[in-house]
Amino acid sequence: MEYICGITFAPFAARGRFATDEAKKSLALMRERTAANFVIFVPNGVQQTAQSEEICYTTSATMSDDELEEMIAYAQSLGFRVALKPTANCANGTWRAHINFFDEDVPCEPKWGNWFASYTKFQLHYAKIAQKCGCEMFLPGCEMVMSEHREGEWRKLIADIRTEYHGLISYNTDKYQEHRVKWWDAVDVISSSGYYPIDDWEHQLDRIETVVKHYQKPFFFAEAGCMSVTGSSYVPNNWEIQGNAAPGEQAEWYETMFAACVKRDWVRGMALWSWGGELYPRERALARRDYEIYAKPAEQVVASWYRRWQHAGN
Repeated sequence: MEYICGITFAPFAARGRFATDEAKKSLALMRERTAANFVIFVPNGVQQTAQSEEICYTTSATMSDDELEEMIAYAQSLGFRVALKPTANCANGTWRAHINFFDEDVPCEPKWGNWFASYTKFQLHYAKIAQKCGCEMFLPGCEMVMSEHREGEWRKLIADIRTEYHGLISYNTDKYQEHRVKWWDAVDVISSSGYYPIDDWEHQLDRIETVVKHYQKPFFFAEAGCMSVTGSSYVPNNWEIQGNAAPGEQAEWYETMFAACVKRDWVRGMALWSWGGELYPRERALARRDYEIYAKPAEQVVASWYRRWQHAGN
């Protein structure tokens, strides 16, 4: 697998957001300023709660198919390799990792079977778009931790996707979960969310390496990032952390992450979280406390590593 120098662009964009000139300008700037050559687009599927059985992707909360296809074509014209990662989210704010049902069906209670039927319809819809548009990779889900033990349903979902999409298939498990997924043999690429503490990268990479070697599959971090907030480098997965703006700490986390990963030849890249479809004024960048890297010191760290890797022919 060719090395991935990637970024997730405008995740969960609502209808109309991809259709603007501003979004296209932002994507072009992302290519220019970071040297990223791989982009992940994340269509939003919405269920009301973590126990809802139906996933909706046809309302104003989700980009239209036409604007997604147009943005894919535009990204490819800029030289990006493109991946789609349709992702389910809960409207009430519950993190998707907590989507869960009884393992044995109980009358009058929501069921895994009904949920997977809706989830499969959601994923196949975007698998067809990925095939039509020539996307390099398809990731049918992200951080669905409480569902991952449902091995049979996940294997069937991936098999169903292969009837519609013929490129690389991965799955984005959450941090610390790489060794818990038992169906990595069903996908082409193993991936996970790399939100690891700044002082724990070597230990976590040692752990992930055992999984990669066991399954003999390529690996990349389908997400990785750190907020520009004091203390975030030690809990980069915590998007609710409070503190002062700390763009230097964010940059240090990125430098540490890249330096650790480059020593492992089985790490075939990453797709960082994230780059917005509507850019904020550059003069406000250093005061922001979020995962964005635009006009922050971390942006320069990313660009330096990505250019280095591409120059080396990774």
